[in-house]
Amino acid sequence: MVDRPVAHPPARLRKRADFLAVRRGEKRRGRLFLLEVLDRGDNDAPRLGITVTKKVGNAVVRNRIRRRLKEACRTHAAHDMADGRDYVIVARRAILDAPFASLQDELSRRIGEAGRGRERD
Repeated sequence: MVDRPVAHPPARLRKRADFLAVRRGEKRRGRLFLLEVLDRGDNDAPRLGITVTKKVGNAVVRNRIRRRLKEACRTHAAHDMADGRDYVIVARRAILDAPFASLQDELSRRIGEAGRGRERD
């Protein structure tokens, strides 16, 4: 694994309307999560939103998943995010059991694929 310098974390999606808008964009399905990407059409910094539904588990489990995803984005996948795009990660429970390196690689790969037009699951 190549050590990358830590990038600044992307801006956060905060409003429900922004999360709903991203649902209109491209979807990348994976074993650990669903990645939704929307090209905003500007050159502002990328924005990230993380969703963990209640059916995944209780608050402790959901927060652990959220923390793992945030750290994987911060240390590995932030470099692959393109300006002018919004990203929403809809987490699955499998994230808890996956090795962290595997989570980083999957996240980086899915974010890198998004927007290139390749449909590979």
